[in-house]
Amino acid sequence: MTDYLETNRLNWDDRAELHATDMTGRYPIARVLSGGSSLHALEAGEIGDVTGKDIVHLQCHIGLDTLSLKHLGALSVTGLDFSPNAISAARDFAGRAGTQATFVEASVYDAVAVLERQTYDMVFVTWGAIHWLPDIRRWAQVVARLLRPGGRLYLLDGHPQMFQYEGVDGGLSLAYGWRTPADAPLLFEEGHTYTGDPRPLTHRRMYEWFHPLSDIVNALVQAGLRLDFLNEHEILTWRHYPGMIETGEDQFELGPGLPRIPLSFSIGARRPA
Repeated sequence: MTDYLETNRLNWDDRAELHATDMTGRYPIARVLSGGSSLHALEAGEIGDVTGKDIVHLQCHIGLDTLSLKHLGALSVTGLDFSPNAISAARDFAGRAGTQATFVEASVYDAVAVLERQTYDMVFVTWGAIHWLPDIRRWAQVVARLLRPGGRLYLLDGHPQMFQYEGVDGGLSLAYGWRTPADAPLLFEEGHTYTGDPRPLTHRRMYEWFHPLSDIVNALVQAGLRLDFLNEHEILTWRHYPGMIETGEDQFELGPGLPRIPLSFSIGARRPA
């Protein structure tokens, strides 16, 4: 298992280096550095008012969303990621923006220990996060332990059903099973990152695990959290399949003639007071 996660870390180190110097416009670096927000309309509309909240952002990557939460009024923000390149970039952005933020390099599974058992009003997890994790129940336990009584989780990610399909000949073809065993991850190789940056990745291999919605929800419930909402959406913030149409800023939907499937989902859950 360690080899799988280490392979992913090397891949994300490469991506972080490219994303921190993004020239494609996929990451709104200048907007965040000037005090703005990188949050998309979907998550911005669902998280509610964060004013005065202590927030931890798990798998924060290069920290733009973490800083955005601070710009939106959070009292304190802490970002955690396993990539040293990502954390270095996040700290650099915080300094350049003049934004007070804490960034910690660690596996999400070690978050409780490295954050010295601090607790938060919100755990924030979005976009391309949980399918990199082999054990969703262990992740949910970490989330629960990081929340104060009354604290809440906001999770938004690509829908597990969407990840099962590949775009083939203008349509969707079922390619993967609905649940990936922890000891048998899916292996992918990509020469370039998802932003369209022409610079190649050195470490191309990556491992993923698809978790059904039932496993995700049950993991949170078994960890002691109460579900506030589960929403499924027909939009994504990237063009996952060829032929997807842009319907808003960084918002994409399936084109005409394709069967409608959920492309993303969001969960709000709360630790009982």
